[in-house]
Amino acid sequence: MKASSTVTLKDPMTLIHLIAAFATALFTCATCGAADDGATRAAHAGQPLIGQPAPAAVLRTLDGGTFDLASRYGRKPVYLKFWATWCAPCLQQMPGFERIHRQYGKRIDVIGVNAGFSDTEADVRAYRTRHGLTMPIALDDGSLGRRLNLRVTPQHVLIGADGRIAYVGHLDDAALHAALDKAAAAPAQPVALAPQAQAARVFRVGDKVAGLDLPAGAAGKPRALVFFSPWCETYLRESRPATARACRRVREDATRLMKEGGVDWLAVAAPLWTSAAELAAYARAHPGTPPLALDRDGAAFAAFGIRAIPSIVLLDADGRVARVLGPEERGLDAALHAVRGR
Repeated sequence: MKASSTVTLKDPMTLIHLIAAFATALFTCATCGAADDGATRAAHAGQPLIGQPAPAAVLRTLDGGTFDLASRYGRKPVYLKFWATWCAPCLQQMPGFERIHRQYGKRIDVIGVNAGFSDTEADVRAYRTRHGLTMPIALDDGSLGRRLNLRVTPQHVLIGADGRIAYVGHLDDAALHAALDKAAAAPAQPVALAPQAQAARVFRVGDKVAGLDLPAGAAGKPRALVFFSPWCETYLRESRPATARACRRVREDATRLMKEGGVDWLAVAAPLWTSAAELAAYARAHPGTPPLALDRDGAAFAAFGIRAIPSIVLLDADGRVARVLGPEERGLDAALHAVRGR
């Protein structure tokens, strides 16, 4: 035991792996049931994707350029790893991801795709520098993640030389490496492309909201939509303490203000690392909070351009967007008073 401890302390990468493994265990406890871990979620997300044409998308890179996915299909396979700076399993896999880039980079386009969920460009830059990442890093605005059923971080999406999705997973394991080897050995083929997706409409202040797949609100009443994740207060307590505090503040404010009446409330959870069962458990743990809804495909988040939690969208009695409050904005009481008075 003594010798092992000495080796660990002298080997920074070993220490990083141990810390990351411990953090991953905490993450698993905070966000996943024993029978519904990240690998299971990724497998479920991938089931309808395997064999389908990959989406065409132009991603903005961290260095100010662009990465046109459609132009890469047919030349060589493309490996997308979706990740976030606050994600413990991502930290655990980053050394292996760097090795994958160096091993396969000439045969496969290896791209780190930041999921763009409660991350800033500054966070991503600092993370790249801290961990010495050399692969191209792209920044998703959420649209590519929605088309690829992003449900966990990391989520691996491997697109073959034929432009079809060949593999979706969560772990850096033998299955991933077998898929990479198979894709790298396959010759270029005629490309199948998914239809170009139309940009989602984003409702701005003054717009009348319609067409959202959310529980209907009470007619003739203002509405408050709270965008959040049930693991925000607990899991982000160490990696994003300010965000965790903001999630708690918004939950407590919403619980208090809902008792005053006059406003229809709904808390909308992002689908990342969240199931309906986990949302129900959150409601039991926090009685008195607004009714909860799971945004299963991320469409409601996209409809209001929400990429950071917690955020609040206030609608007036006519269903028009009256105000959008971001994670650090205060003044919910005054904003509600103004909406009630319209």
